[in-house]
Amino acid sequence: MNGKLHAGWLIALALALTACGKSDEPVAVEKAPAVVEAEVVTEAEAVAPAEDADTVQSVVEESAAEPEPEEKAIILAEASDGGSKPMQQNFKYEEGTHYTRFVPTQPTVGGPDKVEVAEFFWLGCPHCYSLEPFIDRWETTMPANVRLVRIPVPWQRAHTRHAQLFFTGEALADSGVIDDPDAFRKAAFTEMHQRGNQLLTENSMKALAERFGASEEQFDAAWNSFDVDRKMRMAQDLTTRYGINSVPMFVVNGKYKTSAQMTGGNSNLIEAINELIARETIQ
Repeated sequence: MNGKLHAGWLIALALALTACGKSDEPVAVEKAPAVVEAEVVTEAEAVAPAEDADTVQSVVEESAAEPEPEEKAIILAEASDGGSKPMQQNFKYEEGTHYTRFVPTQPTVGGPDKVEVAEFFWLGCPHCYSLEPFIDRWETTMPANVRLVRIPVPWQRAHTRHAQLFFTGEALADSGVIDDPDAFRKAAFTEMHQRGNQLLTENSMKALAERFGASEEQFDAAWNSFDVDRKMRMAQDLTTRYGINSVPMFVVNGKYKTSAQMTGGNSNLIEAINELIARETIQ
């Protein structure tokens, strides 16, 4: 192998190790039945062929969804473009290299009261899992004017089921069934990346929820709830609007898109996110 081909192979390998794409969908592996006390047991179930991504990713306008009585609807707020440019600063990260800009600015989950940082992820993505400690540390120090939202990508069948599991955990927390949705998310990550439990069946997911005090009936009620369905449609809408084709990916205030792949690593990604927040904050 000549020097150029060797260098090209190394670059391709490095890029492949920084993100998960739409095609990285797990396949359930047949395992012998096992019973483990106080542990989640992976169930064997063949996964149906992945749906075509173009079919899955149809844009859904949240404004067209009619919320049921006494349900709080998610409103996709238009992020402000901001007429004036930031004051001159020595910004390290450059547009077109370390991040891209949406023109026009796209909607966000929340209102304009804060700068929104949206993390697009998949529970089955090892790169999302390895990024967790960085985001956890950053979240404890992020500015008061910043809002972090986590949005699971509903690309294909496995991604969609894991997205629904994530929102089910939030619904169970909102209803007071479980105490900490973050702990639920972390437990799901651990099951998948430390124990080999792909969480592809409802029974395996119910076993996870049961560890947090949720009964099978409570899980089913949350899983099939209007609130979870609404959030799934919101996640589909924003995944399409932002053109998310790999994870982890971050969008700052509906205006800037960046990733560790673009910035050169997880530490650089955090720095870039902070700079983009500064660009939105300083008018």
